[in-house]
Amino acid sequence: MKILTRSDLQKCLSMRDAIEAMREAFAQVTSGAANVPLRVGLPAGDGVSLFMPAHLRDSHAMGLKIVSVHTGNGARGLPTILALVALVDTETGAPLALMEGAYLTSMRTAAGSGLATEYLARPDASIAAIIGAGAQGRAHALAMCTVRPIKELRVLDSYAPSAQALAVEVRAQSGVTVRIVSSAQEAVAGADIICCCTTSPTPVFDGRDLKPGAHINAIGAYTPDTRETDDETMRRVSRIVVDSRATVAHEAGDLVIPIKNGVIREIDITAELGELVLGQKSGRPSTGSTSSPTGSGRDEITLFKAVGNAAQDVAAATAALNAALRMGLGVEVDLQG
Repeated sequence: MKILTRSDLQKCLSMRDAIEAMREAFAQVTSGAANVPLRVGLPAGDGVSLFMPAHLRDSHAMGLKIVSVHTGNGARGLPTILALVALVDTETGAPLALMEGAYLTSMRTAAGSGLATEYLARPDASIAAIIGAGAQGRAHALAMCTVRPIKELRVLDSYAPSAQALAVEVRAQSGVTVRIVSSAQEAVAGADIICCCTTSPTPVFDGRDLKPGAHINAIGAYTPDTRETDDETMRRVSRIVVDSRATVAHEAGDLVIPIKNGVIREIDITAELGELVLGQKSGRPSTGSTSSPTGSGRDEITLFKAVGNAAQDVAAATAALNAALRMGLGVEVDLQG
């Protein structure tokens, strides 16, 4: 069995590879080739541990993620979120790999948003706003720069050191201009892509500030009573794409709350991301299209909402393991020895 640390994953799993893994994962979720049981949450102490299994039949990949969220870990000198991912051989059940899961989670989540951005953002999108500069914000900055010709990245976070750390990281990795901003309006106004990566229970920007043609990735809120987008945003959005209809419309407050309030309807959810991958539904119409409610594909405001699923974890972990084997990374452990 191969053991892969965070350092190993940083070396072997590129954002482009993660995006391609998500393309395969979402296609299988939508086609029915993925068996993704409901996650099981077990409360303990001041937190909860979630057990998330998946079997991707077309990829011959199977595994389990255990992610724990403990609010008191800061005082213990530990991260609030800790995770690990295990892979097993689908033919024999033999353990194949065990790897650090928090970094993998941030990469697969951002890669999912990157994949959605490929289908939904304007091809010439060059200004991106990152709201929330934690691990997800950093990964989303990388994903946006991977799929679109980003020239300016705006970063907003209430904790200045996090915003500064993200800016330093992005500047070191690319030639993108990074601006740390002090308000949501400054972040959103004129931005082509907005990524919401916060733990805020309430909307993080005013939908009136969105420019025509903007695309939003909303991934921070994952419970029915929390949301990062407001009613005005949902009124203006022409195309809503989700990672899974089965979970998002019932678990994600960004949709649950406006549906409950009559702002949108469940039938207003345009597509699953997998339907775009498989060509069953279309993403942003071509520039100049008159088939959209706004009258122009270029001016459509689009939104991708995700709460995540274990198919993404297994797909990303499999891609990482294959790369690690090619590169000779990780430690081999004989559990039978």
